[in-house]
Amino acid sequence: MNTLAHKSPIDADDAPPGNAVEIAQTLTPTFAARAAEFDANDTFVAENYKLLKEAGLVEAGVPRELGGGGAEVAELAEMLRVMAHACSSTALAFSMHTHQVAIPAWRWRHQKVAAVEPLLKRVAAEKLILLSSGGSDWIGGSGIAEKVDGGYRISARKAFTSGANAGDLLMTGAICAGDDGSQNVIHFGASMKADGVKIVDTWKALGMRGTGSNDVVLEEYFVPDAGVAFSRKAGEWHPVFQIIATTAFPLIYAAYLGVAESARDIAVHLAKKKQPNESSFNLAGRMDTSLRAAQLAHQWMVKITERNAPSAESVNEIMIGRSLVAEHAIKTVELALELAGGSGFYRSNGLEQRFRDIQGARFHPLQQGPQARYAGAMALGHSVNAIF
Repeated sequence: MNTLAHKSPIDADDAPPGNAVEIAQTLTPTFAARAAEFDANDTFVAENYKLLKEAGLVEAGVPRELGGGGAEVAELAEMLRVMAHACSSTALAFSMHTHQVAIPAWRWRHQKVAAVEPLLKRVAAEKLILLSSGGSDWIGGSGIAEKVDGGYRISARKAFTSGANAGDLLMTGAICAGDDGSQNVIHFGASMKADGVKIVDTWKALGMRGTGSNDVVLEEYFVPDAGVAFSRKAGEWHPVFQIIATTAFPLIYAAYLGVAESARDIAVHLAKKKQPNESSFNLAGRMDTSLRAAQLAHQWMVKITERNAPSAESVNEIMIGRSLVAEHAIKTVELALELAGGSGFYRSNGLEQRFRDIQGARFHPLQQGPQARYAGAMALGHSVNAIF
C-alpha cells in the first residue's frame, strides 16, 4: 500500500491502542471476504453489524462519560474510511448510525444539551442502532404530522433508510401544517419495533447493494408531545441542521474516500502485472492526482468540523468539500478502471463493484446544483437560508 496515498487526519499507524480505527482494522479481513456475496445477492450486511456490535463500535462516538468510546469526528471518519477498503456497503450504512450518534454527542459536549443524554446512554448500554433517512428528511421535510390530543399522528414513507433491518430507532421528522398555512417540521425518534412502522424491501440498486437502504413506512404512528425533540420551519435552514450538516458529511464521505483508495490499490496491483508504457504512467499519475485531491478535500471537511462552530459558513465549507470529494473520488475510480484495462471488467477483481459503489457519492445533499447556488449566494453576500 502506498502510505502517502492513504494518509488521513488520523493516520492508522498513529492510532492509540484500542481506538475505533484499530478495532475496525481487525474486522476488515472478515468484511472483505463477505463483500462480494452481499453485493451479488442484494443482501444487507447484517452479519457485519453483529461484529460491529460485538467490537464496541456502535457506541464508539458516545462520550466516555456516558459509557461510550469517546471518539470524535476525525477518529470516526478514519474508522469508516478503513472499513470502506473492505466493504463499501458496511462503511456507508454504518456512517448513517455513526453520524446520528456524533450529532447528539457534539451537542452534549459543546452545547451542554442535557436532553440528548438519555439517548446517548442508551446507545452505549443497549447498543442501539440509529437510522437516518436523509433522503427524505432534509431541509424541506417529508411526511404528514397531524396534531391530535397529546401528540401527533404520523403518516410518512422514508426512502434510503440505510441499515433499516438492523435499526432500533429511526431519527426522522414530519411536516405539521398550521391553521394559518404555515408548515413546521417536528423531529422525533420512531421505534422500529412499534406498531405502525414497517420496512418495505425496495433496495435493488446500482451500487452499495449491501446497505439495505429500504423504505420505512410510518402509518398512523403516534408521537407524544414529549417525544418531539425540536420543531422548525419547513424549507429553511435551522441551527440544528447546521450542526447536522457540519458533523455528518465528513463521516459519510469518509466511506466514499475509502472506496476510491481501495479502487486505486486494486488498479495498481493489476497494472503491475503488465508491461508498463507511457499510457499506464499517465493514467496512474492522473489517478493518484485525483485521489490526492479527494483526500485533501476530505481533510478540509474534518478540519472545518473540528472548529466546533456550526454555522451557514461551516455548511458552505463542508459542502464545497463534499462536492470535491465526490468529483475526485468518482474520477479516481474511473481512471482506476481504465488503468486496470480489461482485467478490471471482471467482477472477481473488485473494481467493477467499486465503480458502481462510488456512484452513490453523487446523490447525497447538497447535490451539485444546490451546492453551487449555496456557495455562490454566500460569495455574493446573499441569503442561503432557503438553498438546499
